[in-house]
Amino acid sequence: MTNHEASTTARLLSAAKEALELYHDVQVDDDGALSFRHGEVPCAVQAMQLAEGLVVLSLTCVVAWDLPDDPRLAQSAAERAGQGLFGTLGVVREERGMDVLLRYAFPAEGLSPAALSTLLMLVVSTASQLRAELLAEAAGN
Repeated sequence: MTNHEASTTARLLSAAKEALELYHDVQVDDDGALSFRHGEVPCAVQAMQLAEGLVVLSLTCVVAWDLPDDPRLAQSAAERAGQGLFGTLGVVREERGMDVLLRYAFPAEGLSPAALSTLLMLVVSTASQLRAELLAEAAGN
C-alpha cells in the first residue's frame, strides 16, 4: 500500500467514523476497520483502494447466525436478496446452521458527512429489518 493510498483510506475511514458516531458507539479495530452494532446486528466498515482514484467503503453486517439450515429459510433469504437496493445478502452454511450477511461496497470519497451518514444508515437499517424478519420466520418453522 502506498502512502497516498494509506492516507486516502484513513481519511475515508475517519469520515465514516464521524458519520456513524451520530448514531452509534464506534470502535476502531487494530487493523483500522470500524466496528459497531446497530441494535442486535454487528457491523464492520473497511476502506480500500480498488484502482487508482477508486477508493471504496465496504460495510458488512452480520444479519443472523446459527439459523436452522432449512431450505425454505434459505429460499426466503435469497428472495430478500433480490429485493434489496442496498447491499448483497449472502447465506453461509456452517456446522451450527446458516449465517446471513449483508455486504455493501460503494465509492464514498467526496460524499458530505450527511450523505455518508444517510447511506450507511440505510444499509444498517435494512440489515436490522432483515434480521427481524428472518428470526420471526425461523421461529415460525
